[in-house]
Amino acid sequence: MLTVDADQGGFFFLDAPGGTSKTFLISLILAKTRSQQKIALAIASSGIAATLLDGGRTAHSALKLPLDIHNKPNAMCNIKKKSGMATVLQKSAIIIWDECTMTHKHSLEAFHRTMQDLKGNHKLFGGTLLLLSGDFRQTLPVIPHSTFADEINACLKQSFLWTSVETLRLTMNMRVQLQNDPTAQVFSKQLLDIGNGEIELHQNTQYIKLPDISALLLKREMN
Repeated sequence: MLTVDADQGGFFFLDAPGGTSKTFLISLILAKTRSQQKIALAIASSGIAATLLDGGRTAHSALKLPLDIHNKPNAMCNIKKKSGMATVLQKSAIIIWDECTMTHKHSLEAFHRTMQDLKGNHKLFGGTLLLLSGDFRQTLPVIPHSTFADEINACLKQSFLWTSVETLRLTMNMRVQLQNDPTAQVFSKQLLDIGNGEIELHQNTQYIKLPDISALLLKREMN
């Protein structure tokens, strides 16, 4: 909130695995900012994620991003300077983009160029405070008829903007802590190990062997 109050812009990424209360924290930031009579814009890369945020909209809807953004490395958002959305973007104290890890890097770069144009400012995102949030261990950008290498290249981490980001982390799984279930804690750690690439791949299939506790939990759910 100190960064919001400073009104000097900034570029942050909140790295938050599932269960670490990311949505709760974002909701607090939105509520606190709006309680100060400031504009806090909430967007997300998926419709479901957008519905969890107060006033949330999908990034494509709010920013008027091209549907074929993966084919347009120099794209900009289709927002006119005198439109209502342009005014909202120009006056926003903070813009929060949830589940950003699903987003193609061209989308973030298009937003960057658009904000520079709308605000007449050549700073990062036109000097606007942008908070991205998500988990790169989960779904990456989906590109039609692409290879694994194409998907990796489309990630935000491959964008020229990513060298300027400051990463913040949520590490405690509050969902598991509240359950007070030892098996849930083990399962949560195994999911993180898989996402961090710490589980050995089978040499021939490139698959992983599901840990025994995971198989047991899945069997219990199916029954």
